[in-house]
Amino acid sequence: MRNRYENPLCERYASRRMQEIFSPDRKFSTWRKLWVSLAESQKEPGLDISDRQIEAMKEHIYDINYEVAEQREKEVRHDVMAHIYAYGVQCPEAKPIIHLGATSSYVGDNTDLILMKEALVQIKSSLAGVILELARFALTYKSLPTLAYTHFQPAQPTTLGKRATLWLQDLVSDMDTLLSVMSQIKMLGCRGATGTAASFLELFEGDTEKVARLERLIAQKMGFDDIFDVSGQTYPRKLDYNVLSVLSGIAQSAWKFSNDIRLMSHLKEVDEPFEEKQVGSSAMAYKRNPMRSERISSLSRHVISLAQGAAMTASTQWFERTLDDSAARRIYIPEAFLAADSILTLYKNVISNMKVYPEMMRKHLEEELPFMATENILMHCVKKGGDRQLLHEAIREIAVATARDIKETGIKNNLIQRILEDARFNITQAEMDELLDVEKFTGMAKEQAENYSKKILNRFGGEIVTEGAEINV
Repeated sequence: MRNRYENPLCERYASRRMQEIFSPDRKFSTWRKLWVSLAESQKEPGLDISDRQIEAMKEHIYDINYEVAEQREKEVRHDVMAHIYAYGVQCPEAKPIIHLGATSSYVGDNTDLILMKEALVQIKSSLAGVILELARFALTYKSLPTLAYTHFQPAQPTTLGKRATLWLQDLVSDMDTLLSVMSQIKMLGCRGATGTAASFLELFEGDTEKVARLERLIAQKMGFDDIFDVSGQTYPRKLDYNVLSVLSGIAQSAWKFSNDIRLMSHLKEVDEPFEEKQVGSSAMAYKRNPMRSERISSLSRHVISLAQGAAMTASTQWFERTLDDSAARRIYIPEAFLAADSILTLYKNVISNMKVYPEMMRKHLEEELPFMATENILMHCVKKGGDRQLLHEAIREIAVATARDIKETGIKNNLIQRILEDARFNITQAEMDELLDVEKFTGMAKEQAENYSKKILNRFGGEIVTEGAEINV
């Protein structure tokens, strides 16, 4: 039977690696490592803590007695106190000194910082992988002409590679923000109930240097170089918002990408990966819905919404500490990382395996390029001796009539043929073919795609795609 709610992020989407980072085993073993580091760092400046007590604590870092902790929490209604008790049951000789002088935030907040830092390293790695794949894609298709759109209305042509650089640039911006926020993650240290470290100052009989040394030792043991200069009982909740803003930024970039893929799929210019026996619709067997891109859109919406929870928490903290953040943070921090992890996995899958249809792109260009070419046709005919004003009016009449006929009767765009047959223009088929060369309309799209892609590949260590792999039509 499955009669309890299961989180879809874990059951369907997120990687095992990210799930492990936010697992109970990782959380509570990190609590115990922090308690060991606290005891070791208190012993070093002179507190009466024995080697045997520390060794006993180390022996039971990973074999967490959950049943004892859960039963105790039912009685005391306090998760940290319950786990202190459970730890003491396993190593009774160390029981008197576990959590000495600390408050719950010592293990709770420092663990959150450790796990977020580790999770950001995972996100960084995944993001770099997507960036490399996208840069290679952009370089491969740097010269493939495609119709560009503004307001989803036909505009000037571009290349598929140039369009991909717009997606790429967003992700590179996200990477820069991620690196900046990672540098902001510091250890809370051991600050006591209100951030003044009063309890530790009492333990060390007023020796402020020993208290400062205690914090430095704990940070070093837990792999941190720096500690927040000041804090209340907790580390600044502004940091949670900054971290989730990074994940929100990645989600925003991915959502834009997935929307573009969905639109291009509708145009039949690309297909995202589609398995041999995959079903697109329970009713319409012929359907090939872009389900991966739709999933990216859906998960991205969730991540963006979670960042708002962190903003609310940061703005509503009371003085040195309030507990109205606890329940929400247990949900939105892990879920934001799990969802962002899923998004990046999907993004890489789509861009690495996407099917591109150059002939459909050519078809759409041929449908719209005649209208875009009319100014060039006008200039060419004027150079041959034509009257600019008369030719402008002639093009207007023909273009309006052609657009009307296309919409009313569904005929193929025959604007060019109408111009060729109109004696006022005095233009040959060869001259027209030259004017309709699509590369004359893509501007610097090819150069921009090539230069930016190579710049990013060089930055992130990717191999440059050879010219032989370039797709051109």
